[in-house]
Amino acid sequence: MAAPGPVSPEAPFDPSKAPVIEGFSPTVYSNPEGFKEKFIRKTRENPMVPIGCLGTAAALTYGLYCFHRGQSHRSQLMMRTRIAAQGFTVVAILLGLAASAMKSRA
Repeated sequence: MAAPGPVSPEAPFDPSKAPVIEGFSPTVYSNPEGFKEKFIRKTRENPMVPIGCLGTAAALTYGLYCFHRGQSHRSQLMMRTRIAAQGFTVVAILLGLAASAMKSRA
């Protein structure tokens, strides 16, 4: 069995500093992004996701309102509409991910 080679004298690990990884930048943006700026940027990147979320919330709200008023047929219709809106949102997210993956390849 071979004996381990000599250990090179490196600086000890400093847990207060982030490790330096060649070719890796931990942040893309120079200044930290607030909630509003990030929301606007993400909405511009994929505008269908917020539209789907609003449709889902609207269908759910109106469906619950109809349920409260005793309109069970309309309530059931709105719950089915909510499922369709959720499906639209999931598809929009997946298409946005695929588009960003294709963009990063080019």
